[in-house]
Amino acid sequence: MRDAEFFRSWMTAAAAAVEREADRLTELDSPIGDADHGSNLLRGFTAVRTALEAEPPAAPGAVLQLAGRTLISTVGGASGPLYGMLLRRTGKELGEAPEVSDAELAAALDKGVGAVAQLGGAAAGDKTMLDALLPGVAALGTSYRAAADAAENGALATVPMQARKGRASYLGERSIGHQDPGATSSALLLGALADVAEREAAERTEDGR
Repeated sequence: MRDAEFFRSWMTAAAAAVEREADRLTELDSPIGDADHGSNLLRGFTAVRTALEAEPPAAPGAVLQLAGRTLISTVGGASGPLYGMLLRRTGKELGEAPEVSDAELAAALDKGVGAVAQLGGAAAGDKTMLDALLPGVAALGTSYRAAADAAENGALATVPMQARKGRASYLGERSIGHQDPGATSSALLLGALADVAEREAAERTEDGR
């Protein structure tokens, strides 16, 4: 079972990953977007980390809902509403339970991804964050690392795609040959989740639990 501390660790790890990769995310965004994806997410996840430290929520769902609200209020462009929707909807699905199972988290994330698809009007193959989130969440039933790998592969698979949604879609065929920054940052989010899950599993092994 996963408690609020696990979810706070996930958001903290996601913030660290965004900080580490912010320049690369902006570099990916430069030819097909507004060249601000990295800086926007860095500002947002830094604010998330600060908010969680100031008043740590006691339930997993509350952690994600606070993170989602914070991203919406601090991140400009499409990223704030989309990531905010992902985390808020996932948190809402988890409810007020003090602990949730891996299966419950997978089901809640699936609902969150569905909400993102509805908000953005996008689908698989449109060269958006969904191209990482959909395969990533689908692989959660196997393991967290399988989900992270599937999301990473999904992000890489956006390179030959022509964008059909978002700012990049205005470029038409010129969007081909570029990796989607939203899919890339989504892979970072699931990668952070896998890292935290593996670290917790290792700690339990060391403690003999």
